Amino acid sequence: MVGIVGYGAYVPSYRIKTEKITEVWGGDPERIISGLGIIEKAVPAIDEDSTTIAVEAARNAVRHAGIDAQALGAIYVGSESKVYAVKPTATIVAEAIGAGPKNLTAADLEFACKAGTAGIQMLMGMVKAEMIETGMSIGTDTAQGRPGDALEYSAGAGGAAFIIGNDKDSIAIIENTYSFTTDTPDFWRRPHADYPSHGGRFTGAPAYFKHIINATQGMFEKLGTTQADYDYVVFHQPNAKFPLEVAKKMGIPQEKITLGLLTPIIGNTYSGAVMLGLANILDNAKPGDRILMTSFGSGAGSDSFSIKVSDKINEKRARQIKVADYIANKKYIEYTTYLKYRKKLKT
Repeated sequence: MVGIVGYGAYVPSYRIKTEKITEVWGGDPERIISGLGIIEKAVPAIDEDSTTIAVEAARNAVRHAGIDAQALGAIYVGSESKVYAVKPTATIVAEAIGAGPKNLTAADLEFACKAGTAGIQMLMGMVKAEMIETGMSIGTDTAQGRPGDALEYSAGAGGAAFIIGNDKDSIAIIENTYSFTTDTPDFWRRPHADYPSHGGRFTGAPAYFKHIINATQGMFEKLGTTQADYDYVVFHQPNAKFPLEVAKKMGIPQEKITLGLLTPIIGNTYSGAVMLGLANILDNAKPGDRILMTSFGSGAGSDSFSIKVSDKINEKRARQIKVADYIANKKYIEYTTYLKYRKKLKT
């Protein structure tokens, strides 16, 4: 079996409150907060991007795992806000953490918000096939939103890195994975476009809910489990309401969702969202706890994972930098500073 040998997270310290955005674009902040469930979101500093976030998360993951970065046989970076259109982020991460160059494969992945979990699946196969001993998958984004668009209120920034390896060194065992994929055009960004577009009528039932539910039910059927077998559940979270709604549809108690639901206070971190939620759960989990994680990526697809926490999780606690620490370390900014940091002023 394979599992999670270590993990790391990173969330920028700057925040902007939803009410500050409504001061510029109008609207009732209470209604918008009630509709999206997002109070504030994380904003990258002017010198931060999806690459720097990936590097910080990767460094934290290596430290937590207690391994030499040279042991990594693969590094995959999932993002839809790459710094370069043509040049891999994964090689920058590898150089920054001291991985490779020998016996290292590296690549960038793209599948909207689920590219990071797709990387985990790839690493699971490589570890099982004994092609590598350990590998790292990162989900990182500085999500884009057109000024005044609905995404302006939800598009956040952050990322998480997971090191996958043999179960003997793992803090949590990945029992299995199941995916559900269709061609559903709910969200896209064309070449040379600064901001994404979204098809509102596809966003809910045909995209998010259909894929999350089918992937999760597929995992239940594959393992012969039900929601009652899990202590924690984390779903992709484009806003704060969708995960709670899909949990209600599937009969999952809200208390199982709460710990992994970070969007209300950092926004939707896209490729980082479900992985940050899992990291926050693992920060607090105890041996024997069982976790269900289901990602979602527009276009559209979901990856579901059944994860069981092992006894080794307590052995590595001292090396953790917790997600909660990054969330607590925050500084609020005004909308004008937000525009500057997000480089939304065009000349």
